[in-house]
Amino acid sequence: MTRNHMTSSFIASRNAPAKATDLHAKASPDFAAKLAETRALLQRAAAEFSPVTQASSLGAEDVVITHLINHLQLDIPVFVLETGALHTETLALLERTQAHSRAPINVFRPVQESVIQFVRDQGQDAIYQSIELRKQCCGVRKMEPLARALQGQRAWITGLRQEQSTARAEVPLLDTSEEATKNLAKFNPLAKWTWGDVWHYIAENQVDYNPLHDQFFPSIGCAPCTRAISLGEEFRAGRWWWEDEAAKECGLHVKA
Repeated sequence: MTRNHMTSSFIASRNAPAKATDLHAKASPDFAAKLAETRALLQRAAAEFSPVTQASSLGAEDVVITHLINHLQLDIPVFVLETGALHTETLALLERTQAHSRAPINVFRPVQESVIQFVRDQGQDAIYQSIELRKQCCGVRKMEPLARALQGQRAWITGLRQEQSTARAEVPLLDTSEEATKNLAKFNPLAKWTWGDVWHYIAENQVDYNPLHDQFFPSIGCAPCTRAISLGEEFRAGRWWWEDEAAKECGLHVKA
C-alpha cells in the first residue's frame, strides 16, 4: 500500500463510521512469507536471547506482536509505559490485555515526584513551548521508566516498521548495533509489514485493538501529544504535530 493510499483511507469514511479493520485490512501478496518470518524471529528471540521482553504502546503493531507471543506460547513478558498522560481508550485496552494475556503484562510508571517537579517548574503546557521541554517531559515519563523496564534484559522487541516514517525506512528485523539498541539486541519482527498487513492480521485473528484507530489515529502516544491525521499527511503526522518533522521521536528509538 502506498503512503498516499494509506493516509487517504483514514478519512475515506469520516461521515460514515467504519472500523479500522474495514478500512485498512489488505494483506500483501507475500504476507504468508512475512508472517512465517515474524513467527520464526519471535521464536528465535525467546530461544536465544532470554531474558527478552516486548515493549508495547498498545498500538496496532504491538497488539499483533503480543497476540503472536501468546499464540506461540513464548516465554516473553510484555511491558507498557503508563506515562500518566495516556488516553482513556489506551488505559481501558491495557486493563483488557492484562486480563486476557498469557504473557505477563508489566506496567512501568514515571517517578511521581519527578512528574510533579517538571510541571511545577515548567508548567502544564511546557511541551508546546520548545522541543527541549517536550523531550524533558518524554525523559521523565518515558525514558526513565524504559531504563527500568529494560534492566537485566538481553533483548527487547518493538513494533517498528519501515513504512512508518522516513526515519524508520531502514529498520532491520534484528538490530545489534550498540548505538541503536542501548547495548541490547533489538527485534523488530514487523519491520517489513505494511499497514494493510497489520490490519489483515488483526481482522483475521479478531485481535482486540485501541478504538482510537477507528477515529483515524494511526500512531497513538500520550493524549496531549497525539491527534488524528488527515488526507495526505504522513503516518506519524499526528505525533507532536507542532514540531518539525525531523524531531518526531521521543528518544525510545533514536540512535545516539
